[in-house]
Amino acid sequence: MSVVKINVLTVPAEQRETLEKRFASRAHAVENSDGFEWFELLRPVEGTDTYLVYTRWRDEESFQAWMEGPMKSAHQGGGTEGAERPKPAASGSTLWSFEVVQQAGPKGE
Repeated sequence: MSVVKINVLTVPAEQRETLEKRFASRAHAVENSDGFEWFELLRPVEGTDTYLVYTRWRDEESFQAWMEGPMKSAHQGGGTEGAERPKPAASGSTLWSFEVVQQAGPKGE
């Protein structure tokens, strides 16, 4: 069954808009990756400065291939040589990993 990766990002209030714009500008970067199943960027509503980046993959190998290829390229900037990379919007990051053992969707009517 699928694996889920949740990147837990600590984002100060003044960096929220920056983070969301950066994700929007790369919105389709992951969609064509082999084994990719789902993505969601979850914005905190109250009481925390933690964003969750939820991705679901066919298997661990698909996730690792994306990490070493497209994700690595996207986070290296791709700007002109010698140009300074923008500072991260998040002040901290932790990766949680899960295996999907049960799932359900809405019942058909």
